[in-house]
Amino acid sequence: MTAHELANRLNAKPAGDGWQAKCPAHDDSTASLKIDSGEGGKVLIKCFAGCTVVTIVEALGLAMADLFPPKKTRGGRGTSIPPRNAATAQHPSSGCTLTEYAAAKRLPIDKLKTLGLKDISYMGKPALRMPYFDVNRQEVAVRIRRALHKGTDGDDRFVWRRGSQLVPYGLDRLTDIRAFKYVVISEGESDTQTLTCRGIPAIGVPGATSWKEDWAKFFDGIETIYIVIEPDTGGDAMVKWISRSAIRDRVRLVRLDGFKDVSALWIADPDLFMERWVAAMTVAAPWADVEAQQLRTQATTAWASCAALASTPDILAELDRSLTRRGVVGERRAARLVYLSATSRFCARPVSLAVKGPSSGGKSYIVQETLKHFPSSAHYSLSAMSERALAYSEEPLKHRMLVIYEAVGMSGDFTSYLIRSLLSEGCVRYETVEKTKDGIRPRLIEREGPTGLITTTTAVSLHPENETRILSIPVTDTPDHTREILRALSADPRADGEDDLDVWRALQDWVETVEHRVVVPYARRLAEAIPPVAIRLRRDFTALLTLIQSHAILHQVSRERDAVGRIVATLGDYDVVRDLVKDLFDVAVQATVSATIKDTVTAVQALNGPQVKPITLGALAKHLVLDKGTVSRRVKVATTDGYLRNLETRKGQPMQLVCGDPLPDERPLLPEASSLDPCCSVAVLSEGVDTPSPPPVSPNEDSDASYFGA
Repeated sequence: MTAHELANRLNAKPAGDGWQAKCPAHDDSTASLKIDSGEGGKVLIKCFAGCTVVTIVEALGLAMADLFPPKKTRGGRGTSIPPRNAATAQHPSSGCTLTEYAAAKRLPIDKLKTLGLKDISYMGKPALRMPYFDVNRQEVAVRIRRALHKGTDGDDRFVWRRGSQLVPYGLDRLTDIRAFKYVVISEGESDTQTLTCRGIPAIGVPGATSWKEDWAKFFDGIETIYIVIEPDTGGDAMVKWISRSAIRDRVRLVRLDGFKDVSALWIADPDLFMERWVAAMTVAAPWADVEAQQLRTQATTAWASCAALASTPDILAELDRSLTRRGVVGERRAARLVYLSATSRFCARPVSLAVKGPSSGGKSYIVQETLKHFPSSAHYSLSAMSERALAYSEEPLKHRMLVIYEAVGMSGDFTSYLIRSLLSEGCVRYETVEKTKDGIRPRLIEREGPTGLITTTTAVSLHPENETRILSIPVTDTPDHTREILRALSADPRADGEDDLDVWRALQDWVETVEHRVVVPYARRLAEAIPPVAIRLRRDFTALLTLIQSHAILHQVSRERDAVGRIVATLGDYDVVRDLVKDLFDVAVQATVSATIKDTVTAVQALNGPQVKPITLGALAKHLVLDKGTVSRRVKVATTDGYLRNLETRKGQPMQLVCGDPLPDERPLLPEASSLDPCCSVAVLSEGVDTPSPPPVSPNEDSDASYFGA
């Protein structure tokens, strides 16, 4: 098989000197497979998602020899094995004509001709040309049908003309369709042609997985959208993209019981077609009903696995034990906050985090190991992204955490702006321009949220406008902690660390389906008790309430409900969250400094002596018994905050460190939980909870939950 044949088989699109296609070896939504033709016609393939050549070839149902024939021996005799079905390797059949196609689909040739179909010759054999038009009836793509039936070596009936722009099939009829106030979306051209020939308004998608959210704009103003769901994996793929699309609230799912698709329904009996079709449309299920049933099934299945964990009085303590079994040492605060932050994806404003620390400090490892307790649908993880990727990517972000390992991977003012918009506004609305056949035209790109961000960085601070939107968590850099890690690394690896992950993922699957609305009855008293010493507290207070809400959602089995069914957060929820963030809040507004920075400044003061003799970074590192990299980062934090000064102004010269501003007095911002209770008692986590039936499925409303009780 040549590279060109492989590209045709995968419906690849031209890219540079080669082609780009969706990789068959993984659930690919970004066309990450690159196909090239090398020297001597050699096939070159590479998946940028990391799939190996072997797994790609196996997913294609081929043998390695089909794509990569063995080299000739020294004697010049070839040892390659011919591809399976070698007789049809170049062409899947004797071809396909319009007459044959019309007869097979039982459609009138004259009507098909009005849709632009015509006979052509492709690679020396008859083929059928099917044009795709835009809303102005400008031809933007051509799909060539080379055969009526699938070949024995796979589906190689279709090939796209080079330069084709992927759009829905039938857009040129969109103006007429709007008059009906409903439309049918089906998969493929023949189904759309069948419906159109019967006077039914229809638009086709080229393939079950080909939907692009940008196409939703074509259906603006159409009241009802019927989508035909085929009884195969393609139908499952259609349901998947519907669940993420902005059109879903207007969708009704049509299932043709006993028939594969619309064309099969028509071919079986044209006289009964309309009766059967109207019956199927009449019972078409609204998407809201389908989604509710999916949630009920998911809730029941997940609850069967996670009931014991969901009913545990202190789930975060169980997380500590799970991480210990997986060999994670210390950093329980960072792990707990990552877990609560990821759970807050169900809230109106998810909490965003930046885990900060020196290189090799274990930042990414902590995030990775904690997120393994979540299903992949809970987060979208990247190591880096291009400046405009957040705008153009079609990866869903609603109620999902965006995870970027190493914040340098999102550097750039425009990237920072997009992230800032996503975190603050709950969505991205980015208007750009693009070239079309009608010239430069505006295009509005929308990314739906809410979305939270989790990132790691060696930097002391991020973009200044993003920094106030993110809760910063330092990792521990002390010698004692390093010793604990070394001991853990020296221990025998444990095999039981993976055992409980399915239970944890089931817990999050269950949480997704139940109640997310939370009332915090003591929120007003908490607001009054926090001194308003910094502007950023306006955002930090929202993050504090959201973390309380997240903890209550997680423990909702043991929480009471108010009159409208909302979870009532206890002071125990606040007490847990306060313990995690109290010093982070203090440091953020410079009401105090962390213990490590205090130790560093105190060490400089001691080494300066009464004569205030400046000291070098090396001398400070030796005194603290730490490496220069770790101490350098501490010094950078302290100098940024003004607690240390470097008297050396020449570049490349050793630091001359002296003390700067005095360390602040301890002024904790967050009050004790007991001070918020009129009865001076703290509502703690329940010590014993009867395992109940799973709570009813939540309406999953996206509106803000009320934080303030009566």
